[in-house]
Amino acid sequence: MLSATDGWTTCAQGHRHWGRAGAAGLLIHRDGPGGAELLLQHRALWSHHGGTWGTPGGALHAGELPAAGALREVGEELGLQPGDVVLGASSVDDHGGWAYTTVLARPARPFEAAELRLDGESVGVAWLPLASLREVPLHPGLAASLDRLRPLLDTAGE
Repeated sequence: MLSATDGWTTCAQGHRHWGRAGAAGLLIHRDGPGGAELLLQHRALWSHHGGTWGTPGGALHAGELPAAGALREVGEELGLQPGDVVLGASSVDDHGGWAYTTVLARPARPFEAAELRLDGESVGVAWLPLASLREVPLHPGLAASLDRLRPLLDTAGE
């Protein structure tokens, strides 16, 4: 279902972004055998930055808080419900006139990627080790935000 805020906009830096009211995504993480693992979606080729791995997320609705928008998007894209995750810290990538908020979350119950229901925006979803993210094509926004997100991930398990 399209919202009045679905659509392209240009930020003060001259970048083109989806979501006239900004966007948000959920960075779900867990402790894995080799360190932190992130639940990332493999974006469908037709989508913006298709073929890359990133957080499930998307355009915020007018007046919608970033955490609520991130939860709505993860429900639409992966079938997760708000009770399936515990929200943590947030990080805002502000481009001037447009911002993407990454909301960290941990699973409230164990689940595997194969259990999730994908919509047409994803061709896959997987738990990827944080230490090996350089081995996959990352969504440019996530790649640019990793240095800012790592300290939040480091303290999230404490």
